[in-house]
Amino acid sequence: MSIVLAEKEDDLLLNNQEPSPPPKYIGFIAGLFSGVMKNAVGHPFDTIKVRLQTSPRGYFKGPMDCVWRTMKKEGPAGFYKGFTPPLVGWIMMDSVMLGSLHVYKRWVKDNIYPKEKDLPLLGHAIAGLGSGLTVSFVAAPIEQFKARLQVQYDAKTRLYTGPIDVATKLYKASGIRGIYSGLLSTMIFRTNFIFWWTSYEIFNKFFSQRMSKPVANFWAGGLSASVFWVFAYPADVVKQTIMTDSPIRAEKKFPRWIDAVKYIYKENGWKGFTRGFGPSILRSFPANAAALAAFEMAMRLMNQ
Repeated sequence: MSIVLAEKEDDLLLNNQEPSPPPKYIGFIAGLFSGVMKNAVGHPFDTIKVRLQTSPRGYFKGPMDCVWRTMKKEGPAGFYKGFTPPLVGWIMMDSVMLGSLHVYKRWVKDNIYPKEKDLPLLGHAIAGLGSGLTVSFVAAPIEQFKARLQVQYDAKTRLYTGPIDVATKLYKASGIRGIYSGLLSTMIFRTNFIFWWTSYEIFNKFFSQRMSKPVANFWAGGLSASVFWVFAYPADVVKQTIMTDSPIRAEKKFPRWIDAVKYIYKENGWKGFTRGFGPSILRSFPANAAALAAFEMAMRLMNQ
């Protein structure tokens, strides 16, 4: 978030004053705006992605077949199944993700690179990794609730009436372990935040020298998210497969992370790890471009 404070720092330096660091909590507040924007733009893409990732082999011919059949059988509402968990969830997740990222960046700068004027890329990577692991504890249950609702195609596959029903049934089946099924796979997936936040810093610096800050944030947010998904997508397929497995421990097809990896490869080969990649990469740019532009704008407004 180095450019967020640039204008204020310039004014202070002209008066020979040291810029005071912004409050640590503002990143968490700004993350709320990011979560709302991301969910509003990205949820229909996410529904198609999850259905392609978790459906039986041959169930859909491809992304457009999934879109067409969802529209034909369920109407526009079908694309927004499972919308409530991420509406609340993305607000919580982006608040924790971006708020903790803001805190980790300051900690890394103060304790590892105190003599550096700007945080180097390795520092951004460390902060991104910390943010990814931290938000996993919030993301794992929310993403599981969302995924289980999204793969309910019709009355035959309808097991849950909503997110509260999902949480209740998972808890009855396996206790807190059921709620957090997929935590390890979520953490593995989010280690790829290293690529997201290092590329975001690179893009942000490049674009901020050539265009206004909101526009720079928009392009940097969209492009860096696309970089993230290129690296992270195989781990996301594994995560979704685990999260839609039976909640009952004795009935699980994938009791271990590696079991899901082997299953995906056995069923579809290496291509299995790219199922649903099209909708995901199409979603990543507009959803995250809008989300990070909203976040940076909120940061600037709160730091005035």
